Amino acid sequence: MAALERIEFAPDLTEQVYQRLLDAICSGELAPGARLTQEELAASFDVSRQPVLQALRLLKKDGVVIDSGRRGLIVAPVDPNLIGQLYEVRSVLDGLAARRAALAGAKIDPSVIDRGRKAVTGGRIAAMIDADIAFHNLIYAAADNPLIGESAGRHWHHIRRAMGAVLQTAGVRASVWDEHQAILEAINAGDAGRAEQLARGHCEAAGHALSARLMERGRAAS
Repeated sequence: MAALERIEFAPDLTEQVYQRLLDAICSGELAPGARLTQEELAASFDVSRQPVLQALRLLKKDGVVIDSGRRGLIVAPVDPNLIGQLYEVRSVLDGLAARRAALAGAKIDPSVIDRGRKAVTGGRIAAMIDADIAFHNLIYAAADNPLIGESAGRHWHHIRRAMGAVLQTAGVRASVWDEHQAILEAINAGDAGRAEQLARGHCEAAGHALSARLMERGRAAS
């Protein structure tokens, strides 16, 4: 076989820029309507324009960045209707994941609940969102069906944005981690029916709450 040129290891700048921008958009650091220019972002990150261009293309494909005529690219608004639709789908996926995890005899470490409650008392929005995602990802992993987690994961960036926007003003629903604990206990007890019911109900309640609060924010801003 012919000798091939050696590949030098280097971090993927496009991925790094993409993740940094996505985190900033989801946390609200870059608010809806914020203008995004290649020149300013490249200077801010101290990188060339090429990885910024590629990252912006990926964010546009994700639906979190849009064209705005002469203004160029801006951070997309958070659509309450889209969030409601996403949670409608997620409620089914999460119910299925919880049922499968219970039937598989999964034993999810309850310390994830303590970490979530600590994140809430700590008050950092990013930590609260990360704790919530970590809890649900544990259930997806325990379901022993990678397609569930993959399907849910495609929409986390929209959900993270909605959570970030709402948490800035309304805070966490008081019952969230109580609901998480009940789901975990049903899974660990092997009660598939109750686990599915609780997981679906939790997602439906979260979706309704987020959509309603986003609509309130939209009316207040108009």
